[in-house]
Amino acid sequence: MEKESNNWNSDKYKNHANFVSDMAIDLIEVLNPQKDETILDLGCGDGTLALQIKQKCKNIIAVDLSNDMVKKTKSLGIDAYVMSATSLEFENKFDAVFSNAVLHWVKQSELAVQNINKVLKTNGRFIAEFGGYNNINTIVEAINEVFISNPSYGRFDNPWYFPTIQEYKSILQQNGFEVKSISLKTRATPVDDILNWLKIFANGIISHLSLKEQEVFIEEVKKICEHKLYSKEKAWILDYVRIRIEAIKL
Repeated sequence: MEKESNNWNSDKYKNHANFVSDMAIDLIEVLNPQKDETILDLGCGDGTLALQIKQKCKNIIAVDLSNDMVKKTKSLGIDAYVMSATSLEFENKFDAVFSNAVLHWVKQSELAVQNINKVLKTNGRFIAEFGGYNNINTIVEAINEVFISNPSYGRFDNPWYFPTIQEYKSILQQNGFEVKSISLKTRATPVDDILNWLKIFANGIISHLSLKEQEVFIEEVKKICEHKLYSKEKAWILDYVRIRIEAIKL
């Protein structure tokens, strides 16, 4: 399952989740786009990073599963399509594939890597960052606890895939990539309020609940997380862990 499980709203995302793109500026430096290159932004979101890449290369194509996000990206003058990471409709086209904060939504990780390999030219670059092992662990444990304590909610269907370095490196190597570097880094991430974070990133988990049940769920998760993730001095700081990849198609 990919992030289509969530109903993404580009305005809400911009207002409450702009840290996603803000904290990935240095990933564009790793990408190092050249003016004669064609680059794919896989999971472009609202197009913020695609627009920055476009200023440095001749051609960028962006894809995302959200119609609203693709519409927003197109409004920035970027060629964008509704498309899945596990079903990319290109072949041997791109000098590089860039992806930020997307692949932890793709549980079919090997299929996604195979598709990324397919769309790259030989020696093409795959530059990505997404949630790694133990990412948002406090939140995941709290969500699970709330589901267990409320049996009427059903089972917690975790939508996220947070791999270890060893796991993802193996997937890359087994599917036609040379791994130039792969790292896992803890990144304390400030947000305006965990309530807004949950409404954006966990809405797919609770979409089957009534609006009242959703409100109760969010408040209960917040209460559990508060003693670990909130302080009066720093407000909300989430326990992000990011895996970063630089790989070359063989």
